[in-house]
Amino acid sequence: MDRKQQTTPVAIRPCNPADSADILAIINAAAQAYRGAIPADRWHDPYMPAGELASELADGVIFSGLTADDRLIGVMGVQRRHNVDLIRHAYVLPEWQGRGVGSRLLAHLCDNAGRPVLIGTWRAAEWAIRFYERSGFRRVDDDDAARLLRTYWNVPDRQIATSVVLASVPLSGEAVRSLIAEAGRASERHG
Repeated sequence: MDRKQQTTPVAIRPCNPADSADILAIINAAAQAYRGAIPADRWHDPYMPAGELASELADGVIFSGLTADDRLIGVMGVQRRHNVDLIRHAYVLPEWQGRGVGSRLLAHLCDNAGRPVLIGTWRAAEWAIRFYERSGFRRVDDDDAARLLRTYWNVPDRQIATSVVLASVPLSGEAVRSLIAEAGRASERHG
């Protein structure tokens, strides 16, 4: 890290609609790491088009960002789903990766959760899985991960087959079934 980056003031703040272009730029720059790693049929260029970001925001994803000199350098979303919080779209500008930006954002969102936090990511994104495991998340069994992905995310079967889920608390098969049953009951009450 150069001297300027070591002394640059940083802050976490909520993102707002005016940040959409910066959020997209961060996501699409950082997602280049997926090129050639994830299944070719799941790669898009850009990785996240503006319409998809708008859809995610409309579906309740709330982004926080870490700024350096008032410039967004990392973003991470959280989405409340029934009885869990999902970490969505966690990305840091490539030149800022490895400097604690993602760790600070993740800690910020988890500290405010008050319930289990789940993260879905590509099975091939081993660097992301290691990051989440270093942050205290534990990988969920593949069969249970598929159940969680079908319950809490809106992703196609192909993505379910090529993804993993990590949890902020250890989740046994029984705990997964209990979470999903509780989510189903909540959905029926509010459906």
